[in-house]
Order: sequence, then C-alpha cells, then structure tokens
Amino acid sequence: MSLRSFIVSRVLLTIPMIFVLLTLVFVILRIIPGDPALLHFERGVSPEVLAEFRARLGLDRPIWEQYVNYIAGLFRGDFGLSMQDYSPISQHIAIRFPATLELTIYAMLFAVLLGVFLGVKSSKRYNSTRDVSIRLFGIVTYAIPVFFLGMLLQLVFSVWLGWFPSGLRFNPRYHLPPPVTGLYTIDSILAGDFYAFLISFQYLLLPSVTLGTVLCGIFIRLTRTNMLETLRMDFVVAGEARGLSEGTITYGYALKNAFLPIMTMIGLQFAALLAGAVLTETTFSWPGLGRYLIDRIYYRDYTAIQGTVVFFGILVTLVTLVVDVLYAIIDPRIRL
Repeated sequence: MSLRSFIVSRVLLTIPMIFVLLTLVFVILRIIPGDPALLHFERGVSPEVLAEFRARLGLDRPIWEQYVNYIAGLFRGDFGLSMQDYSPISQHIAIRFPATLELTIYAMLFAVLLGVFLGVKSSKRYNSTRDVSIRLFGIVTYAIPVFFLGMLLQLVFSVWLGWFPSGLRFNPRYHLPPPVTGLYTIDSILAGDFYAFLISFQYLLLPSVTLGTVLCGIFIRLTRTNMLETLRMDFVVAGEARGLSEGTITYGYALKNAFLPIMTMIGLQFAALLAGAVLTETTFSWPGLGRYLIDRIYYRDYTAIQGTVVFFGILVTLVTLVVDVLYAIIDPRIRL
C-alpha cells in the first residue's frame, strides 16, 4: 500500500470514529438523571426564568434538533454557550488550552529523557542490582497516584524548602508580558524578558516533574525491552568486534533501531496527557483545560463540560491519527 493510500484510509477510518465519539458524549450527558437546567441553579427558580434559560441555550428544542445543531456548531468551531454567563465556550478553550499544552510538552520531555536514559542503563546491566532498582523505580512511579506525588513535592519543595511556589496563588499574567502564543515560557522568550521566563518556569517545574515522573515508568520498561532485543542483534556484535566505543554502539546504533516503538508511545501518551492532566492541574492550580473542567463541574455548567470533553476527544483522535501517519512514514512495513 502506498503512503497516500495509507493516509487516506486512516483519515476515512478516523471520521466515523469522531462522529461516534461526538454522539456518545451527546447521548450520555442527556441520559444522566436530572434536568441540567434545574441542576445549574442552587436554589429554586421561577418557571419564567427557567424557560428563558433553556431557550437561550437551546435546551427547549427536541433532542434530534439539539443534536443537529450540536454537530453543525462543531463544524463551525462552536462548542456552545456557557451556562454561567452565556459566553462562547470556544473562547474559554482557546484561552486555557495553551497552558495545558505547555504543561504536556514539558512533562513529556521530562518523562522521555528520564525514561529512555534509565531504560538504556537498565538494559546494559541485565538482572543486576542497577537493573532491578530501575525496574522497581519504574513500577513505583507508574503506580503512585499523581495527586499524591504532587502534594508530596509541594510539601517538600514549596512548604519545607521554599524553593518553588506551591501554585495556590498562581497568577502568571501578573508577571508575564502580553500573550502571543499563550505558552508562558515561549511568550517570555519572545518578549526578551528573562525574569518573566524564570517566574513562569518556577510555576511550571513541579507540575511537569510530577506528571513526567508518573509517566516515565512506561518509557523505562519499553526502552529496556526493545534495547535488550536490539543489543543481541548481529550488527551490535559486529560493531563491538570492530572496536567501536560502547557509547557509539548503544546510543548511535542500538537506540536508533529500538526507538520506533518508543516514538509511537510518545505520540499516544502525549495525546493522553493532553486530556489527562486534570489532577495535576488541580493539585497545582495550573490554569489549563483540566482545571477549567473541574471548575465547570463545581458550577454545574453542563454545556461547558460537554464542550470541553468533546474538544479533548477530538484532540486525542487527531493526535493519534498524526502518530499513525508518522510511524508509516518512518517504517514502511506498517503500510504492508
């Protein structure tokens, strides 16, 4: 199968997946017991106010008409109106998403660097004390709850040592220049403000390390397994016979050949991190989409919850599609 045919087939498979996802979110949120309009108001509300509220959000229309408007709006980039103040949810997402993306990038970078490094070190000393210790570290970090690790790091590095802010009074816009990309560290660099970069990096470091540490166990196990197989191959033995250095053989040849499945996992975990940073953002008060979703749940903002979940679902699906295509470009055997 040619690369073009592979890409077309993957896109054609992705389209019905997205429609199934959108339909499931729409149906599930409407079969949950309770009237979302009534749940939004903390106290009793007059029938007139309730009717106006439903009409303004389109909740008074038949279900099939709500579904058609819902799908049509998504094609226009319209995720609906918030129940809180009738503001467009797409604007809320546009403001909050860069913070989630920035946290995901730094957390993934930390997880990959630490996981691959430890995985290589573990594979070089099979069944040694180092190997067992690294594997145990990977298991523990992957099993530990992310919110518990986050609170532990806050207690040690914020409360006891005072090295980093705890995130409880996070207000980066006070320190940072006007946003360009929405990524705090990148905007600081573009503005040439080194102090603002340090401030934003201080706030970003602990949540990134927390999320990256929990995730690095996956890359430790995957790297170790693939490196053990690669280090037994003939080209590695030939390199050793020719007198190549251990570093050249390990990182220049073996790791490159073992990196394809690692790259696939990077893409899949990156997509999962974008949608799964809710606990980390809540623990550190990071102003991303995860924290926004929690806030909307507290406010019983039914339409905002729906829009955020749909955005996360579409995003994960599209990132997965891109990973599949990149993998097929790098390894033509995938297209067979």
